[in-house]
Amino acid sequence: MPEWTFLTNHALVLSFLARHPRITARELSAVIGVTERAVRRFIADLQDAGYISKKRVGRGVRYDINPDLPLRHETYREMAIGDFLKALGWKKRKKHPPTS
Repeated sequence: MPEWTFLTNHALVLSFLARHPRITARELSAVIGVTERAVRRFIADLQDAGYISKKRVGRGVRYDINPDLPLRHETYREMAIGDFLKALGWKKRKKHPPTS
């Protein structure tokens, strides 16, 4: 019987994307121990729900987190996802103003 963990795969994917915004689905699948296809499904779920957005950077992708959305479970709706990620060690990146 596999050992259980406190975080769902969606939470693991979100926390890794927050801390490593340029990580690939392949790298992420190796880290959390699920298939690359599953990681892509979790990313799509998170993107569809508005928790992440992605931007093409060169040949890769950079993921940005929307820290203001609430956690999804009704008992924790008052907590923002950013607060949850901070508890896991995430430090919000400062946006750099555009250069003229």
